[in-house]
Amino acid sequence: MSQRLEDYAIIGDCETAALVGRDGSIDWLCWPRFDSPACFANLLGSSQNGRWLIAPLDPGAKKTWSYRGHTLILETRIETADGVATVTDFMPVKDDSSHLVRLVQGLSGSVRLRTEFVVRFDYGAVVPWVRRRDDGSLHAVAGPDRLVLRTPIRLIPRGKTHGREFTITAGETIDFTLSYGISFGHVPSPIDPRAALAETERDWNAWTRCFAGAGEWSGAVIRSLITLRALIFRPSGGIVAAPTTSLPEQLGGSRNWDYRYCWLRDATFLLFAFMNAGFSEEAKAWRAWLIRALGGEPALVHVLYGIGGERHLPELTLPWLSGYAGSKPVRIGNAASKQLQLDIYGEVLDAFYQGRKRRLVTDAADWMLQCELLKHLETIWKLPDEGIWEVRGERRHFTYSKIMAWVAFDRAIRSIEEFGFVGPFDHWSRLRQQIHDDVCAKAFDAELGSFTQSYGSKELDASLLLIGLVGFLPPSDKRLRGTVEAIQRRLVTDGFVCRYDTRAGTDGLAGGEGAFLACSFWLVDNLVLLGQLDEARGLFERLLALRNDLGLLSEEYDPRARCLVGNYPQAFSHIALINSAYNLAHAAKPAEQRSGISG
Repeated sequence: MSQRLEDYAIIGDCETAALVGRDGSIDWLCWPRFDSPACFANLLGSSQNGRWLIAPLDPGAKKTWSYRGHTLILETRIETADGVATVTDFMPVKDDSSHLVRLVQGLSGSVRLRTEFVVRFDYGAVVPWVRRRDDGSLHAVAGPDRLVLRTPIRLIPRGKTHGREFTITAGETIDFTLSYGISFGHVPSPIDPRAALAETERDWNAWTRCFAGAGEWSGAVIRSLITLRALIFRPSGGIVAAPTTSLPEQLGGSRNWDYRYCWLRDATFLLFAFMNAGFSEEAKAWRAWLIRALGGEPALVHVLYGIGGERHLPELTLPWLSGYAGSKPVRIGNAASKQLQLDIYGEVLDAFYQGRKRRLVTDAADWMLQCELLKHLETIWKLPDEGIWEVRGERRHFTYSKIMAWVAFDRAIRSIEEFGFVGPFDHWSRLRQQIHDDVCAKAFDAELGSFTQSYGSKELDASLLLIGLVGFLPPSDKRLRGTVEAIQRRLVTDGFVCRYDTRAGTDGLAGGEGAFLACSFWLVDNLVLLGQLDEARGLFERLLALRNDLGLLSEEYDPRARCLVGNYPQAFSHIALINSAYNLAHAAKPAEQRSGISG
């Protein structure tokens, strides 16, 4: 990828995803396999990798882009001195193969364009064999993978590149369709691009009709919901954190991670985002994925999984890639999948509780699984862990991890009280109180007037903004207010919240990072809880302004470079945006729904 993140759009079909650059180049194309979300046509903007470009020859051409209504159909308008044209990029509703369509339409006069098609498989490591068949289609094949490009424009080979200059005139449409298939399977059948466009638009419009609205923030919320849908792997119900890997948290830095996986800690946040917006089917599918991924052995629960629930996600580095903005190493896989992160138990138990409370399910089929998870948590909650931020230094007694252990037992107790489930109520109540007392005694620093990142530490952590949101303390508690104010003093940069002070050097990683956008939205939620509505609204509007002109957010924002950083687009950021919008717009707020403040 060779442009700023703000200069990319996402298109997808709920199974695949691509990033389209403002310059007309597709620089990242990802078709996932169940054994690994591998990128078959993988493009990072360096000479050893590929790209698919459609762009005007006139360097002074004016270009504007937008999504068509409430869809993921991208339209780029190109204006030159001689004419006007549009390029429409989309991924059709799936049949038996995956396709990416680019339609070039002449609106007035004539526009001279060029296309360049360079394919590299396996993260730029494999140059496929490309040949033309009798029907004019180009077939790129290497190992298990096949890409087929069909277009009436006959591309000319130049070394390992295929390209052509062409002219589009008013009333004319030229189509390009790229299809993926297994090399040893059947060749993907051709599709009708125009019919696929109409069907894709109908599909997105039918989906967004479920939207319940979010007051004055409805526009921002529906675009974030559409982005989340693009990150769904529809066959399994899993939702990846982002469609990309190794986009750096600091330009030129080494904090580069593979986010093309499903994290358990997203569970409750996702449920609220979908349920409050009216998308119960997506919430049910995610909950079903969660149950399948967990399996039946609590001691073997992982932090994150593949899109189908895969557990073996070894982390590798790809030394032949230069990385985005020179940020190395480029990684695939994620070693955090093997870490101990106690907070996930609270997230999972809360997700089950909230889903049943809002009648996503009415049976008790998962109660036995919850009881087994709690039996295991009882034996490990006193252990140090790697925490929510997946540090690669020594394990510590992270405060947020202990708080979420409290949440796990709290939600189980509520389930007994509210749903009539059978369980060791008194025993869990004692454990809940023991954890609460332990956190208050060991994690609160009277001198700072705040809870700290870990037991005995003087460092702060933005995850502590969730203390009130999960119901560990009520908004009236001075310790909660003191924690929020301490974070505002010490972790806010240019008005946005950093996760923690990376300069402390306690996370086992070199370099720094930008402000974490989800944490900044959590500050909005806390300001709402504390009754500081004007301040909450002001921060929320500043966060909305960080989105690119298509409404997309990455993981972080770099206040110095004034650009988005981290993997993109990031589910966690868009989930947090949705929930903060409802906190600001509705009487029944996600923060109150989750914490139980309003009962």
